[in-house]
Amino acid sequence: MAVYRSRHSQPGPLTPDRVLGVALPRTPLGRRGYRVDEVDALLYRLVHELRDRSRQLDLTRAENHRIKEALRTWQARQAEERSQARQAG
Repeated sequence: MAVYRSRHSQPGPLTPDRVLGVALPRTPLGRRGYRVDEVDALLYRLVHELRDRSRQLDLTRAENHRIKEALRTWQARQAEERSQARQAG
């Protein structure tokens, strides 16, 4: 299955600001097309959802970093305690 690529699309990841900057071409008068207000409403919904997902991803990355640092600290303490126990024993 091929990925749709519009000639108006921008390279790189889709961000809320990029969605807000999208200007879809209008159809000539008398031709069928989409209702601009409905397209705009969809774009604003996409922006809202992308911002929310970006925020959630940032929080997840921060929590992941915190957990990794805590694990490294715990492992270093455990290694130090084992080393001291060997020297005392």
